[in-house]
Amino acid sequence: MEELTANQAKTQFDVMLSKVQGAPIQINKNGKPVAVVVSNEDYESIEKLKLELLKSRARKAMDDIQSGYFSEGKRFINELCSGK
Repeated sequence: MEELTANQAKTQFDVMLSKVQGAPIQINKNGKPVAVVVSNEDYESIEKLKLELLKSRARKAMDDIQSGYFSEGKRFINELCSGK
């Protein structure tokens, strides 16, 4: 993954926008990673995968509850409510 400093990202914003269409770019500040810039297409794909994972976990939790494994279903609901 290509890396840019925060200053480079700021001063070369148009170049970064072009490059990010091909691959994500990591932004570093004071030598530490602080952000990753991705194309809108990549972002939408990531969000779709997250939704599919959530749906899959919800289906499993419902199956567990219906099968009498209440603790597993309750654990999922607690994780969901806490943002995990």
